[in-house]
Amino acid sequence: MTGHIGFSYVGLIFMLMLIIPNLFWTKNQPQGYSSENENKILGGFEKVGEVLATCCALCFSDFNLHKWSGWTWWLIAVAALMIMYEIWWIRYFRSEKTLADFYSSLLGIPVAGATLPVIAFFLLGVYGKVIWMMIASVILGIGHIGIHLRHRKEIKSA
Repeated sequence: MTGHIGFSYVGLIFMLMLIIPNLFWTKNQPQGYSSENENKILGGFEKVGEVLATCCALCFSDFNLHKWSGWTWWLIAVAALMIMYEIWWIRYFRSEKTLADFYSSLLGIPVAGATLPVIAFFLLGVYGKVIWMMIASVILGIGHIGIHLRHRKEIKSA
Protein backbone atom coordinates (compact mmCIF):
# COMPACT_ATOMS: atom_id res chain seq x y z
CA MET A 1 0.00 0.00 0.00
CA THR A 2 2.96 2.31 -0.51
CA GLY A 3 2.79 2.87 -4.28
CA HIS A 4 4.96 2.44 -7.35
CA ILE A 5 7.04 5.41 -8.43
CA GLY A 6 6.28 6.50 -11.98
CA PHE A 7 4.36 9.18 -13.89
CA SER A 8 0.57 9.17 -13.55
CA TYR A 9 -1.38 10.56 -16.49
CA VAL A 10 -4.58 10.11 -14.45
CA GLY A 11 -3.04 12.23 -11.69
CA LEU A 12 -2.11 14.84 -14.29
CA ILE A 13 -5.68 14.97 -15.60
CA PHE A 14 -7.07 15.45 -12.10
CA MET A 15 -4.43 18.10 -11.31
CA LEU A 16 -5.42 20.00 -14.45
CA MET A 17 -9.07 19.77 -13.42
CA LEU A 18 -8.02 21.32 -10.12
CA ILE A 19 -5.60 23.98 -11.37
CA ILE A 20 -7.34 25.39 -14.46
CA PRO A 21 -10.44 26.75 -12.66
CA ASN A 22 -8.21 28.16 -9.92
CA LEU A 23 -6.25 30.09 -12.55
CA PHE A 24 -9.52 31.65 -13.79
CA TRP A 25 -10.45 32.37 -10.17
CA THR A 26 -7.40 34.61 -9.74
CA LYS A 27 -9.14 37.07 -12.09
CA ASN A 28 -12.63 36.38 -10.66
CA GLN A 29 -12.18 36.45 -6.89
CA PRO A 30 -15.26 37.11 -4.78
CA GLN A 31 -16.01 40.66 -3.71
CA GLY A 32 -14.39 41.28 -0.33
CA TYR A 33 -12.12 38.22 -0.44
CA SER A 34 -8.91 38.39 1.60
CA SER A 35 -6.54 35.73 2.84
CA GLU A 36 -4.69 38.12 5.18
CA ASN A 37 -6.24 36.96 8.46
CA GLU A 38 -6.23 33.22 7.76
CA ASN A 39 -5.12 30.91 10.53
CA LYS A 40 -1.39 30.30 10.00
CA ILE A 41 -1.55 26.72 11.27
CA LEU A 42 -4.37 25.83 8.89
CA GLY A 43 -2.48 27.64 6.13
CA GLY A 44 0.59 25.53 6.88
CA PHE A 45 -1.44 22.32 6.70
CA GLU A 46 -2.95 23.52 3.42
CA LYS A 47 0.41 24.31 1.79
CA VAL A 48 2.08 21.08 2.95
CA GLY A 49 -0.98 19.09 1.83
CA GLU A 50 -0.99 20.80 -1.58
CA VAL A 51 2.66 19.94 -2.20
CA LEU A 52 2.32 16.35 -0.98
CA ALA A 53 -0.92 15.68 -2.89
CA THR A 54 0.51 17.16 -6.10
CA CYS A 55 3.68 15.06 -5.81
CA CYS A 56 1.66 11.93 -5.08
CA ALA A 57 -0.82 12.54 -7.92
CA LEU A 58 1.95 12.91 -10.48
CA CYS A 59 4.58 10.49 -9.16
CA PHE A 60 2.69 7.25 -8.43
CA SER A 61 1.81 5.19 -11.49
CA ASP A 62 -0.72 3.24 -9.39
CA PHE A 63 -3.32 5.89 -10.31
CA ASN A 64 -3.19 5.03 -14.02
CA LEU A 65 -5.92 2.90 -15.57
CA HIS A 66 -5.84 -0.83 -14.89
CA LYS A 67 -8.01 -3.57 -16.29
CA TRP A 68 -11.53 -3.52 -14.89
CA SER A 69 -11.91 -4.73 -11.31
CA GLY A 70 -13.84 -3.83 -8.19
CA TRP A 71 -11.23 -1.15 -7.53
CA THR A 72 -12.30 0.67 -10.72
CA TRP A 73 -15.41 1.88 -8.89
CA TRP A 74 -13.13 4.01 -6.70
CA LEU A 75 -11.74 5.73 -9.80
CA ILE A 76 -15.28 6.27 -11.10
CA ALA A 77 -16.16 7.88 -7.75
CA VAL A 78 -13.09 10.13 -8.03
CA ALA A 79 -14.07 11.17 -11.55
CA ALA A 80 -17.64 11.89 -10.41
CA LEU A 81 -16.39 14.06 -7.55
CA MET A 82 -14.06 15.99 -9.86
CA ILE A 83 -16.91 16.52 -12.35
CA MET A 84 -19.00 17.84 -9.45
CA TYR A 85 -16.08 20.13 -8.61
CA GLU A 86 -16.09 21.49 -12.18
CA ILE A 87 -19.88 22.00 -11.96
CA TRP A 88 -19.37 23.90 -8.70
CA TRP A 89 -16.85 26.18 -10.47
CA ILE A 90 -19.18 26.76 -13.42
CA ARG A 91 -21.91 27.73 -10.97
CA TYR A 92 -19.49 30.09 -9.18
CA PHE A 93 -18.28 31.75 -12.40
CA ARG A 94 -21.90 32.32 -13.49
CA SER A 95 -22.83 33.77 -10.09
CA GLU A 96 -22.38 37.32 -8.81
CA LYS A 97 -19.07 36.06 -7.33
CA THR A 98 -19.86 36.94 -3.73
CA LEU A 99 -18.20 35.35 -0.71
CA ALA A 100 -21.39 33.36 -0.14
CA ASP A 101 -21.11 32.00 -3.69
CA PHE A 102 -17.47 31.06 -3.12
CA TYR A 103 -18.11 29.21 0.14
CA SER A 104 -21.32 27.58 -1.09
CA SER A 105 -22.40 23.97 -0.87
CA LEU A 106 -23.24 21.61 -3.71
CA LEU A 107 -25.73 18.78 -3.27
CA GLY A 108 -25.43 19.15 0.51
CA ILE A 109 -21.62 19.03 0.51
CA PRO A 110 -20.45 22.01 2.58
CA VAL A 111 -17.83 24.39 1.14
CA ALA A 112 -17.84 22.23 -1.96
CA GLY A 113 -14.99 24.09 -3.66
CA ALA A 114 -12.68 22.86 -0.92
CA THR A 115 -14.34 19.60 0.10
CA LEU A 116 -14.89 17.91 -3.28
CA PRO A 117 -11.26 17.83 -4.46
CA VAL A 118 -9.97 16.77 -1.04
CA ILE A 119 -12.37 13.82 -0.94
CA ALA A 120 -11.57 13.02 -4.57
CA PHE A 121 -7.83 12.92 -3.94
CA PHE A 122 -8.32 10.80 -0.82
CA LEU A 123 -10.36 8.31 -2.86
CA LEU A 124 -7.72 8.42 -5.61
CA GLY A 125 -5.35 7.19 -2.90
CA VAL A 126 -7.78 4.39 -2.09
CA TYR A 127 -8.06 3.46 -5.79
CA GLY A 128 -4.28 3.39 -6.24
CA LYS A 129 -3.74 1.85 -2.80
CA VAL A 130 -1.29 4.67 -2.08
CA ILE A 131 -1.31 5.49 1.63
CA TRP A 132 0.84 8.57 0.97
CA MET A 133 -1.96 10.16 -1.07
CA MET A 134 -4.48 9.40 1.65
CA ILE A 135 -2.21 11.02 4.25
CA ALA A 136 -1.55 14.00 1.97
CA SER A 137 -5.30 14.44 1.44
CA VAL A 138 -6.00 14.41 5.17
CA ILE A 139 -3.30 17.04 5.73
CA LEU A 140 -4.67 19.10 2.84
CA GLY A 141 -8.23 18.71 4.10
CA ILE A 142 -7.39 19.91 7.61
CA GLY A 143 -5.95 23.11 6.17
CA HIS A 144 -8.03 23.78 3.06
CA ILE A 145 -11.45 22.77 4.36
CA GLY A 146 -10.65 24.29 7.75
CA ILE A 147 -9.84 27.66 6.17
CA HIS A 148 -12.99 27.59 4.04
CA LEU A 149 -15.19 26.68 6.99
CA ARG A 150 -13.73 29.56 9.02
CA HIS A 151 -14.35 32.01 6.18
CA ARG A 152 -17.91 30.76 5.75
CA LYS A 153 -18.53 31.17 9.48
CA GLU A 154 -17.14 34.71 9.36
CA ILE A 155 -19.42 35.80 6.50
CA LYS A 156 -22.47 34.24 8.19
CA SER A 157 -21.77 36.09 11.43
CA ALA A 158 -21.12 39.42 9.64
